[in-house]
Amino acid sequence: MSALRFSTVVHRGALRIEGQDRVPFLQGLISNDVTRVSPAQAIYAALLTPQGRFLWDMFVSGTDDALLLDVERDRAAELMKKLALYKLRAKVVLQNPGEGIEIVVAYGDGAAAALGLPATSGAARAIDDAIAYVDPRLPALGVRLIAPDGHAAALLAAEGFAAAPFDDYESLRLALGVPDGSRDLPVDKALLLENGFDELNGVDWTKGCYMGQELTARTKYRALIRKRLLPVTVEGPLPAAGTPVMLGDQEAGEMRSGAAGHALALLRLEAVDKAAAGAGALKAGDALLTPQIPDWLRRPEPAP
Repeated sequence: MSALRFSTVVHRGALRIEGQDRVPFLQGLISNDVTRVSPAQAIYAALLTPQGRFLWDMFVSGTDDALLLDVERDRAAELMKKLALYKLRAKVVLQNPGEGIEIVVAYGDGAAAALGLPATSGAARAIDDAIAYVDPRLPALGVRLIAPDGHAAALLAAEGFAAAPFDDYESLRLALGVPDGSRDLPVDKALLLENGFDELNGVDWTKGCYMGQELTARTKYRALIRKRLLPVTVEGPLPAAGTPVMLGDQEAGEMRSGAAGHALALLRLEAVDKAAAGAGALKAGDALLTPQIPDWLRRPEPAP
């Protein structure tokens, strides 16, 4: 099989926002700076509750006349309704292209270069009728493409990419410790900074106000992060998402998504340190967990 692969991400779809107010409209709602989006740059962001809890994650890319949102397909209609509530008099048009759009990820060493892109977060370009951009979170996650159904495969095959099952990409994501929407971030509960959004370029700290900005900023500047979403290797049966993680008789966290011996878990940093020091093993159900610390993750600084 070619070292360059592509997988269709069937659980993601796209929304489209047109109109002259599209940038200021979205700028006041999400956690990243929409003014940076252009045909040459995409961003990653989240829409939060007013209390700073996770609702949706999204990749935002752009054409000359629209913003495209890569979002969870099954929750796209619900997101459309939420955005419509804030439309008011803004000159924007919200569209859900529905089943006619696919999200495909091209990955492997040299994937960005093979598609004429620099290997820098969010670098974007149009390729035929697709929009391609390096994953804004981590370039190691490859290049995401938004294309009409069935078009990406021919485009990528022509550039030397081979089709691969989604599980191949899933293994890459889990090994890197990167969350995937509500599969890993419980809706109306999760906090961005416990789930890597700062290091994964999902928050802009200088853009000004957006929904949930106050709690997110307070969490960062008061060093209130006590738990982190971490990749774990799993020995034994893969625990279901939501399974408690235990250190002895003390609850240490909770499982998130997983596959083939790898998973993500939201863990108390104190428990991770204790387990590393030999104070016991982390377990979830009948499985033994070994946490990994991704090289992109920053531990919180002590509060002054």
